[in-house]
Amino acid sequence: MRVDYSPESMDRRSFYHLLTAVVVPRPIAWVSTLSADGRTANLAPHSFFTVASTDPPIVQFTSVGRKDSLHNVEATGEFVVNLASEPLLAEINATATDFPRDEGEFDAVGITREPSLKVRPPRVADSPVAIECVLHATLGLGDSTVVFGRVVHVVVDEDTLTDGRPDIGLLRPLARLGGNEWSTIGDVRELARERYKERD
Repeated sequence: MRVDYSPESMDRRSFYHLLTAVVVPRPIAWVSTLSADGRTANLAPHSFFTVASTDPPIVQFTSVGRKDSLHNVEATGEFVVNLASEPLLAEINATATDFPRDEGEFDAVGITREPSLKVRPPRVADSPVAIECVLHATLGLGDSTVVFGRVVHVVVDEDTLTDGRPDIGLLRPLARLGGNEWSTIGDVRELARERYKERD
């Protein structure tokens, strides 16, 4: 037996919890931005995140509501996606707090920053990957805004590379599940795609 759910018969928050419990696991964009005056460095996790295009390279994250990350990206046109890795779970969760806009999460949580190469927002020094982006476009959808960033630079910690490629076991990315649940990478299975002409 299946259970039916309809957004028309449920309140918005309950349906949101349903969607985020079944659209899993979700990679996390740990987004760093700068305020318009350049004084405050914001850092916040966004679990609606993926690659949007490969040529040109574009990544996207969604701001549910008008959060500081969105305000800053609209004002400055730049942001950095820092990989949310397992050793940084406590810090990532701490930056999800609704700090006042003029209080930067780097300083409030005690996260070490480093300069980016192509954009002004800083990178998280302890994150194994940073994707530097300039704003490509935004798209408003209901109560949310999808932010598209053109990738202008990527930096990867050499300790997470195997044969010159990022190693998932060394990156140790986190993902969001439903409620307050998080997941680690768990078992990794490798299976090559079949070509149509090679099928039986």
